[in-house]
Amino acid sequence: MKHILITGASSGIGAAVAKRLATPDSRISLGARRTERLDDLVEGAFCHRLDVTDEESVQEFIDRAVDTNGPVDVLINNAGLARGLELIAEADGIAWREMIETNIFGVLHMTKRILPSMIERGQGHIVMLGSIAGHETYHGGSVYCASKRGLISITEGLRIETRGTGIRVTSVDPGMVETEFSLVRFKGDTERAGAVYTGTRPLHGEDIADCIEFALSRPAHVCIDNMLVMPTDQVRTRHVYRSE
Repeated sequence: MKHILITGASSGIGAAVAKRLATPDSRISLGARRTERLDDLVEGAFCHRLDVTDEESVQEFIDRAVDTNGPVDVLINNAGLARGLELIAEADGIAWREMIETNIFGVLHMTKRILPSMIERGQGHIVMLGSIAGHETYHGGSVYCASKRGLISITEGLRIETRGTGIRVTSVDPGMVETEFSLVRFKGDTERAGAVYTGTRPLHGEDIADCIEFALSRPAHVCIDNMLVMPTDQVRTRHVYRSE
């Protein structure tokens, strides 16, 4: 049985991945700040509060997950967010820190604590949830895009560092996915968040769950390094077909 640990599992892609990977052959550990959303997500899963920006929270979550389900075989670094569309000259810096601490330091905090056990056992799979924003920058998204571009470098570096250990590292980088992402970005403004998806056909969390399941199911000698996954209606970050 594989122990699969998922961060940011309370909604969207994280929740979809948890449901997809919950099989009789897996033990699931779910972490998120909104723990009330976790309890009914996957029957029998270990659920606990997790703030990936807080090292004490990270350590407590991992310790309890390992005590419950054993060493982690699959780490899915899903927790991440975007805040607003501030221009650099007009920003107060609060959103910058939140995005970088979550999208970069959060991944590092989790990975650092789980990787040694994988190396010792000679097996494991780490999945990063990136974004098209890591491949190209858009107006108002400089710091968010920087955080996701930084994640690409971390993923590539991790592949180099773990060569010969039997560990696989995969980055799944979606384009537009209809989740609570825009609702978080616009601080609960449902009208503004909904407009992001109006007239187009975005991806859904289940589509990304499909991709992750595929990467995890490859034979041990096969590593899917990167998957850039776009809606058919989206070509680049700002090149989106919308019906009238």
